[in-house]
Amino acid sequence: MTATPTPGLIDAHHHLWDLAERPQAWLDEPGLESIRRTFTPDDLRATATGTVAGRRLHRTVAVQCVPDVPETEDLLALAAREPLIAAVVGWADLTSPAVGDQLDRLLAGPGGEHLRSLRHLVQGETDPEWLQRPDVERGLAAIRDRGLGYDVLVRSHQLDQASRLAERLPDLPLVLDHAGKPDIARGELGEWEQRLRRLAAHPQVVCKVSGLITEADHHAWTTADLRPVWDVLLSAFGPERLMFGSDWPVANLAGGWNRWAETVDELLDGCSADETSAVLAGTATAFYRLAPLS
Repeated sequence: MTATPTPGLIDAHHHLWDLAERPQAWLDEPGLESIRRTFTPDDLRATATGTVAGRRLHRTVAVQCVPDVPETEDLLALAAREPLIAAVVGWADLTSPAVGDQLDRLLAGPGGEHLRSLRHLVQGETDPEWLQRPDVERGLAAIRDRGLGYDVLVRSHQLDQASRLAERLPDLPLVLDHAGKPDIARGELGEWEQRLRRLAAHPQVVCKVSGLITEADHHAWTTADLRPVWDVLLSAFGPERLMFGSDWPVANLAGGWNRWAETVDELLDGCSADETSAVLAGTATAFYRLAPLS
């Protein structure tokens, strides 16, 4: 009798960069020395050897790092020849009147069929209503009109911007990156929880269980430190609106891919098989419109 294969795992959030081809200025910040080098898909394969609920890494979603269209073009071209990468989250200038043309060129270019979502580093914007700017909303509408989603990268204090975005563009699929970056290191979760629950009330919003370990104490965090955040996410979104992401190689600053996978395995204890499948593959498959795992 042939054994039933174990379903695969989708890492819905990781990065890649080649510093010889494209410098990453943000890596010059102190404390980032350990990830100030090139990272390739082969590096990810060699690193991601662990399992979550018995599942091994099967496919991934590669996410942009810098506000630069050529980086997105490179990621799409890489996805066209790299079977590990199932989808790309890219960047285009949302404030540009020509953003629609930018998106059309990306979609028509090499690997353009892998473009499934866009992202901007709103976490670095000082305008408390950046996502409500008329030029930005025009760009977000252009994303929606092309059947794409939007990855929301905000910090905890910016979550209400995301809620207003969900209200104003209810037909734009949204995924919250890194759970809105709760302040795990300080244990100050009250305002984050209130804002997150307001955002989760919008049914078109899903959430990535990613980036949590780098919001905790990089050297001393434990699963117990992360569990209050997980409990809020599970209550607010439900497993069918959560997806696993590693945030590799940034995760290397606080333990790395395999330790994060072990932690998620612990957090999923008590979830049903269907709930676990949603977090580890189903939600990402639906949001990024991936082919079902074989």
